[in-house]
Amino acid sequence: MQRGIPLRAIPPNATTALALCFGLTGVRFAISGEWEKAVGAIIVAAVLDGLDGRIARLLKGESRFGAELDSLSDVIAFGVSPAIILYLWSLSYVPKYGWVIALTHAVCCALRLARFNAQIDADIIQPKKAAGFLIGIPAPAGAAMALLPLILWLATGQWFLQATFIVAPWTIIVALLMISQLPTYGSGSLRIRQEWRLPALLLIALVGTSLITATWATLSVLILVYAAAIPFAHRSYQKIRARRALAPAASSGPSIHAEP
Repeated sequence: MQRGIPLRAIPPNATTALALCFGLTGVRFAISGEWEKAVGAIIVAAVLDGLDGRIARLLKGESRFGAELDSLSDVIAFGVSPAIILYLWSLSYVPKYGWVIALTHAVCCALRLARFNAQIDADIIQPKKAAGFLIGIPAPAGAAMALLPLILWLATGQWFLQATFIVAPWTIIVALLMISQLPTYGSGSLRIRQEWRLPALLLIALVGTSLITATWATLSVLILVYAAAIPFAHRSYQKIRARRALAPAASSGPSIHAEP
């Protein structure tokens, strides 16, 4: 008898579907020129995308159906929707090449998620993942980074941020970062020392307040900090890789050869 979706899997899957709806709603706002609401819808979709997996683990409602739905939602909410928003906001000024650049973001997002799905059941050693790092920038972060010129424009009102010669190369760079092999920070790779926990809580509280009072400026700073952290993530992974390479040699000790 074919089994249906267990009841405990409904909340995380519903959260994923809601993230998809918010991503598409961003396109609806972009069509009417409501750029703040368009970006806001993508941000809400990213928050929901971060919650669905945690809800699934909390309720023990993980399933292959949920994983596939999550990937389809991510492609639409963080691949297709940001691409259309950027095209309507800036890239449409060069319709032919602008549309190709917008498609680059959507296709690279789909390729990244297809690579992830292909590795779910594959018995492949992934040293970056084992060390707590992600491979390339994840889809929600890629959407936020791609929309950075628009977010900066909302924060500052500077007209040149909408120029195609800025938006086009930035969109391509972000698209390539999504499918790259660069290690990026994940939740498993971040460690906070005990003496820094209270300052970290204070910083989180201040950032949360800033998101309410100065939304676009704070988002711009957060995205720029994340982008600046990518080289440091690569450096951190190289150090971990070097330590792991030395560990077997150190444990085996020096070889001793008897005199003939």
